Parts: sequence; structure tokens; C-alpha cells
Amino acid sequence: MTNSTESKKRVYVDDEDISYLLSYTKHLERKLRTLETEKQLLDAERIRLERELNVLRMEIERLKYPPLIAATVTEILSDGRVIVKSSTGPNFVVHVSPMVPREKIYPGVRVALNQRTFAVVEVLPPAYDPFVRGMEVEESPPVTYDDIGGLHEQIREVRECVELPLTHPELFEQVGIDPPKGVLFCGPPGTGKTLVARAVAHETKATFIRVIGSELVQKYIGEGARLVREIFHLARKKAPSIVFIDEIDAIGSKRYDVTTSGDREVQRTLMQLLSTLDGFDARGDVRILAATNRPDMLDPALLRPGRFDRIIEFPLPNKQGRFEIFQIHTKRMNLADDVDLKELARIAEGASGADIKAICTEAGVFAIRERRIKVTFSDFLKAIDKVLKRKSEKRSGIENEMYG
Repeated sequence: MTNSTESKKRVYVDDEDISYLLSYTKHLERKLRTLETEKQLLDAERIRLERELNVLRMEIERLKYPPLIAATVTEILSDGRVIVKSSTGPNFVVHVSPMVPREKIYPGVRVALNQRTFAVVEVLPPAYDPFVRGMEVEESPPVTYDDIGGLHEQIREVRECVELPLTHPELFEQVGIDPPKGVLFCGPPGTGKTLVARAVAHETKATFIRVIGSELVQKYIGEGARLVREIFHLARKKAPSIVFIDEIDAIGSKRYDVTTSGDREVQRTLMQLLSTLDGFDARGDVRILAATNRPDMLDPALLRPGRFDRIIEFPLPNKQGRFEIFQIHTKRMNLADDVDLKELARIAEGASGADIKAICTEAGVFAIRERRIKVTFSDFLKAIDKVLKRKSEKRSGIENEMYG
């Protein structure tokens, strides 16, 4: 009896040992997998650090190179050498490195010269004045034709002259005519000239470059003309593009015999613009738009066919146009039930698109001032009185200054 009990006890102990060994084995396997995962992470970190080390070594080697000299190619000789004008002043006859593609070397291109041998070792990108780069507003501005009211005829003409040549140039080729080179917008302030230009750029997916005419009037001789050249060079690089010259009368006014030195510099800028509009260089997918409030001040040479072929008038909106503009600017507003946009359009006679936008903003401010979340009809009436009265007083002050 005793022997049997001891045998069963030994078997039980053996099973317990086996269970313990299995559990310990699984623990070791889990620990092994954890160590393998850590090893993989450490290997990945080691590879990342090695790559970073290689990049830093390459950067150190690059920084050890001597500086290069910037120059401009002026002439290509028959033996393959080129004449360059360096940034330090003198001209040099130099060789071109075999690593530089010959098709990229032409008169006017910027290159980098080796400091010791003066050989051309690199072609540099064209230099743009930071002022010119700042003129690039945006690519495809977020303005559509739906954001414009009361200008259906003007939009139709602009689409024919600007949008179609960029989106469907084959139509003009099939008919056998050249599209208009430039379009001039004329009209009072706030009638939507800039808005239409931005909408066209959006519809054509073109880069929109906006230039203020007065920005091209520079202090030093030749600077304004240089800016004009760089603007159109940037426009060709970003093509399809639209160059919009706002307030063009600042540089495009009529030329007179009696002038000051400042007037002569403005005229140089105008002549550069004229030669660019009517020059030998093809502008490609670059369209020119301009806007002015004073078309009577423009030089006749600027308005002749071949430069600004189409002149589009932007009048003050009529009653239907004002109603459409009110609809556009109030579509996000929380209006009360008594607001009648047609009646507001009738009352706001003589208001421009910009005036109507200001009226909507002022009406909203009146509602906020009284801690209301809905804009009422009386808020709009007070806003119309405020905006149009201010406009009328400003116009009367200008007339008094002009006529005494």
C-alpha cells in the first residue's frame, strides 16, 4: 500500500516539473521575440544614423569647395569657348566644362565660373528681383464667375479674348486669326475689374501675376524697365499665366515734350512695356490684362491695335446687377424675414460692387452692435445711408478741391 502511494506521488511531481518547464520555455520564447524586435529597431536606427552621417559628410565636403563666380554669357565663339561678363566687372573668354550641356549655353544665361580656371562649371537659374517674386499672387485664384454679379457682357468678352486662347487655342488656328494680345478694363473704382481678372485666371488654371502700375516707377534709371522685363520673363516661365497691370495710367500716361527727369524715367518704363507688348519675342501662353479709372490719360501708343486690342467698359451696375451683387454678398449672412434684396437694390442707386460689399458688412456690424444674430432691413438702410453718404461727401470734397 505504501509503495503504490509513493509511485503516484512521483508521477504527480514529474507532471508538475514538465508543466513548469513548458511554461518557462514559452517565457523564454517571448523574451527572445522581444529581443529580436529590439534588435530590428536598433538596426533600423543604426541605418538611419549611418545615412545621416553620410549626408553630413557630403555636406562637409560640399562646404569645402571654393566659392564660384556668377557671370552672364554674352557671346559664343566658333571654337566652343564663350565670352562671359563676371559679377566682378571684367569680361573673360573661358572654356565650358564637358559636364555642362551645350544646349543650355546661350547669350544671356547665368552661369557659375570656377574660381581658379574661370571655366563654366554650372548653369544657374535666372535671377528674379524679390520685388517681382512678390507680385505673383497665387496660382489659380479662388474666385469664380459665380462670385461676380451684374457683369455678364464683360465676362463674355473677357472669356472670348483671354480664356478661349488659353483653353482652346485650336479654335483660333482653325479660323486663321490671332487672339487679342491685350485687354484693357476701364471703369469707375469698385466695379469688379480686378475680380474679373482673378476669375479668368481661376477658370483657365493660370498663374495670376498682379502688378500695380505705380510699383514700376523706380528711383534709379533703368530699374522700371528691368522690372518689366523680369515680370514678363517670370510670366513666360509660369505659363499659362495672366499678367494683370492695375492702375496702368501710373506709367502709361500721355507723353509730352516738356518733362522732368522723373517723367523721362516713367516714359522709359512705358517704352519697355510697349516693346514687350509689341516685340519680336513670342509671349506664348501669357495674356495681358490692364485696368484704369482714367482711360483719357493713357498714351495713344498704348491703345493702338496690337497692344491692347480690346477695351472693355465696366460701368456702375444697374438695378438687376445690384440685386445680383446683393445676393452674392448676403448668401452667407443670417438675414431676417423682412429683408427684401430687390428693394435694397432699388434704394442703393449709384452704388458699385465694392460699395454693396461695404453695405453688407456695415449692416452686419449694426446687428452685432445690438447683440443680434439676424440682420434686419433697417440695418441695411442705415448701412446704405452711411456708405453712400460717405462716398458722396468724398466725391464732393474732390470736386471742391479741383474747381475751388
